[in-house]
Amino acid sequence: MSSHRTAPPGTPLDQREEIPPPPPDEGPPDTRSPTRFLLWLARKQATTLSWGVFWGCVWMVSLALTPYAVGRALDQIVQKSHSGVLAWTGVVFALALATALGSLVRHRCDTFNRLHTVYRTARLVTAQTVRLGDTLHQQVVKGDLVTVGTADIMRLGAALGVAARGIGGVVSIVLVAAVLLTVSWPLALMIFIGVPLLLAGTGPLLAPLHRRMAARRALQADLAGRATDIVTGLPVLRGVGGERLFAGRYRAHSQRVRKAGVEVAKIDSILVAAEILLPGVFVVAVLWVSAHLAVGGSISAGDLLAFYGYAAFLMLPMRTVTATFTEFTGALVAARQVVALLTLRPQGDTAAHPAEPFPPRATLVDETTGLVVRPGVLTAVVPQTPEQGVALADRIGRHRAGTVTADGVPLEQYPLDTLRRHILVADNDAYLFSGPLTDTIGAASAEERDAALRGAVAEDIVESLPDGPDSELTERGLSLSGGQRQRLRLARAFAHDPDVLVLVDPTSAVDAHTEATIADRLRTARAGRTTVVITTSPLVLDRADEVAYLREGAVAATGAHHELVRTNEHYTATILREEM
Repeated sequence: MSSHRTAPPGTPLDQREEIPPPPPDEGPPDTRSPTRFLLWLARKQATTLSWGVFWGCVWMVSLALTPYAVGRALDQIVQKSHSGVLAWTGVVFALALATALGSLVRHRCDTFNRLHTVYRTARLVTAQTVRLGDTLHQQVVKGDLVTVGTADIMRLGAALGVAARGIGGVVSIVLVAAVLLTVSWPLALMIFIGVPLLLAGTGPLLAPLHRRMAARRALQADLAGRATDIVTGLPVLRGVGGERLFAGRYRAHSQRVRKAGVEVAKIDSILVAAEILLPGVFVVAVLWVSAHLAVGGSISAGDLLAFYGYAAFLMLPMRTVTATFTEFTGALVAARQVVALLTLRPQGDTAAHPAEPFPPRATLVDETTGLVVRPGVLTAVVPQTPEQGVALADRIGRHRAGTVTADGVPLEQYPLDTLRRHILVADNDAYLFSGPLTDTIGAASAEERDAALRGAVAEDIVESLPDGPDSELTERGLSLSGGQRQRLRLARAFAHDPDVLVLVDPTSAVDAHTEATIADRLRTARAGRTTVVITTSPLVLDRADEVAYLREGAVAATGAHHELVRTNEHYTATILREEM
């Protein structure tokens, strides 16, 4: 039986295709430290990483043995041994084939390790952002999240991508030293002592490089956050004439990032120069010693040629090993940020949950304001300030701290996933995803979708689109007007049909006629369900079963809209947007 599943029943036949099953759960990552997290990533792809190391060693070892085979062939030429020349020429050809094959397979393994590391880390980061939900923005700066999701995961992938080459470089250096030991112990001693000294010579540069990479990464995250704020608030900035001011601030901060990048480049350039200069000096020293040994008759002409090849070859593995150290330095910086994100916990989540399920027709009480929401009633709340209304909605939805009870049981006693199934807070910041409008609404059937669209007075939106409900929406629905997006958000909330629906200013972007129609249809769309509408719209308030007025953070009056207008001047001033 196939493990694949097909597209949903409503999908057109020409668009149906098999959807691969989700990857298996790999268990929680090791987030005790950045180093342990990198090791966890390596263990998760140990097979391909091992093959990459093997073929990386084949690649490097083949290159390392080539000078030896060429030297032996030269000795056979000097000795005029045709069979020997032919045999060693065959060895050189075989080493060339091994080098090509090793390079090919090693590169494929490196690419696999790099991409799977990026994919695996991206899955973890995405799952964590979903788990944190609306508390994410309270714990993580936008710029940090953007940088983790782009630059950091790519650095982790790059580190595991070069691991095989680095290990192959170390193996080849040891092999060259072993070969030289069979021919000339002074030269072998130079390799055993010189190479560690050369690598140690670049070691002092890694610590400042790590610090400067971390500083640049922090500035990049801050800059990404500023860019996100500017792009999001661009219409407001244009309205108040603040474009030049914020553009200047962004430019100044970007210059700080540029300077931090230059500081990293300074260390990196010294490191690259050292990777060339120090091995170059080492090559000259090996050649000088081997030349004197050849003149003295201690080694043959073929050995001299082989030693020159070894000296030239050693620059490659030494630079590879140094580059590997550099990549892992950057990966540790990136892993620290990824681990910091993965170790966050949803705020307010508790382990103690009641045995009984959440009561769908519960009486909700917000102890902060004293608001009582009766089950199955359309309750309108008029806040003195918009901030009071947002805070109330967040408390009912358990998006911020505060005591709200359902039939006397604090909402903190229920798992978050349970509350999300029963309580929905819909505000004007809710995201509209790109894709078919039907998917955006998310109704279980076409009938429920049409009913939700009708309740939100959004039928005209569907009629205006070229393919009706199957039309593609752009990212965040930016091809639609503000009022159209607001009505689609409302339709999505109706389609979800939660036991408790909290609407925050659901008609602020529509005209008066549409607002009145939405207010009329709201009662029908939510008949028998608990609904809280936070608004100052008289058209909506007039249709509510009960209106509560919040003043100075508490319920100051309750009743019908027409009664409050007649008896409470503060309430009247608030809905008319006057000042008292």
